[in-house]
This record gives sequence, structure tokens and C-alpha cells, in this order.
Amino acid sequence: MRLGTRGSQLALTQAGQVAELLGGAEVVRIQTSGDGGHGDKSRWVDGLEQALQAGEIDMAVHSAKDLPGELASGLELLGSPARASAEDVLCGSEDLYALPSGARVGTTSLRRVAQLRAARDDLEIVAVSGNVDTRLRKLEEGDCEALVLARAGLQRLGRERHIGAILDPAVWVPAPGQGTLALEGRAGDQDAGTAARVITDTDTLACLRAERSLARSLGATCNTPLGAHATLSGDGRLELRAWAGLPDGSAWIGDELWGERDDPERLGQEVAERMRLAGADQLLETAEELAHDT
Repeated sequence: MRLGTRGSQLALTQAGQVAELLGGAEVVRIQTSGDGGHGDKSRWVDGLEQALQAGEIDMAVHSAKDLPGELASGLELLGSPARASAEDVLCGSEDLYALPSGARVGTTSLRRVAQLRAARDDLEIVAVSGNVDTRLRKLEEGDCEALVLARAGLQRLGRERHIGAILDPAVWVPAPGQGTLALEGRAGDQDAGTAARVITDTDTLACLRAERSLARSLGATCNTPLGAHATLSGDGRLELRAWAGLPDGSAWIGDELWGERDDPERLGQEVAERMRLAGADQLLETAEELAHDT
């Protein structure tokens, strides 16, 4: 089994974990057009999808939050291993609300920017990019007083000691798929499909499908400040929480709804429709326009 992945330390670590779950696999490093800078989600996965279509790899391992709502022709989502922690975390401080007015908080995520500004419009949000270690080094060098990162990435890289506070996902709703690995393959490839099913956590996959359905139904892009987080209750039902806002934090919409575990796509569609009735379409259209104007 050949597993394709991007070449960052985190991506290679994630692919290695999948290879271990499979009982051994070849990890193939693939260049994507997004590796040289920022771009929409398709630029972070295009090389992997092309390698799948060409038969150069059997399965691609993605951070699920980077996977576009619509996959390339002939490809499908095969499964997902058990989810890591989905929350955002604060590095550099133990309390966001204890930071002084004007403190610089680093992130490049539009969702995190919007949520930070909605919570504290007196902070200075600065762009801090690069891989996890690069961002942590910039924090240590004083480029910012605090960072917001995904908890899962720090866990997988053994950097949890840098976590100052865990942000409540009921308020700081994570990105769709955050903390989850997505296994993508060719439709109809029975060997890859069987391998993916063996290591798939069905609860994780149901949550991922609900979150992706919501994002897809709202037409979310990389310029959409959108959060979506599904969890499974003790009685086997899914709860899906959603959040969408403007990048300046001046307006936002939140919602949550219970649905059936066996029909996660419908739950995502229902929450998306409720968000639309509350004005999400206009809000997200404005967010898209603002992103293109900057």
C-alpha cells in the first residue's frame, strides 16, 4: 500500500501513523502547489489527487480540514481513523482574557481571526505562518505574545507542553474536520477501500461527514470564517455545532442541532439551512468579498 502525503513534518507524522495502523505501508512524499505559499484548499491537495488519479499512490492522507468539499473526479473519501482532539489551543498565555489590551495574537486562519475579534476586539491579530515549529519559534522570538493553534497538531508532534489554555469548542467552534485525518482514494479501488475500512473509526467518520456536509451546503471556501464540530452522544445521536462570522468579528451566527448518526449528511444540510435562515449566506458572501479586497 502506497500512502501519499505532503512533505511537512506534521503531514509525514500523520501518514506514518496511518501506515502503522495498516500494519505497514510505503509513505510517498508528494509536492502540492500550496506548499510554496498560501492558497485555497484545493492547492494543498492537488498534487495528491493527481497522484491518485495517475495510480502513483493508493491512498492519500490529509488533514481533513484541508480537504475541499468537492473531491477531484473519480476520487472519494474512504474513511478516517479515530479523531484526535478537535479544540483550538492558546500558546504563550494561560488565559486569553488575561492578555493586556493591544497584545499581539498570531494566526493565519480567518475563522480564528473572526473568533478572536468577536471575543476581544482590543487585541492585535498578526499573521504568523509556517509549520508548527516555525510558529512556536516566532512566538519565542517575540513576534507575538500568544498563538492560536490546533491541539491535534501539537499532540501528534509531541509539543503539548506549549499549550497554555484549551479553548472551549462550544465557543471557539473548530474548523470542519479539525483533528481528523481523511483517507482519500480512487472510487472502486477495492483493496484501498478495504484497507481504509479496517482502520476507520465509524463515529469519527460520521462526525466528519456531518461537518463536511454543512460546509459544502454553505458553499464554504478557504475565505469562509466557518466552524463546524460534531460530537456523538451517549445515546448514539450526533450533535452538530456551527459558527460563521465576519473577519472583523462585528457579526456572527451560531447554531447547534441534534440528528441521527446514520444520516450525518442530512444533519449538516439541516444546520446549513437554519444558518441560512439566520442570514449566513449574506454574512459569508460579505466575508468572501472582504477576503478578495485585501
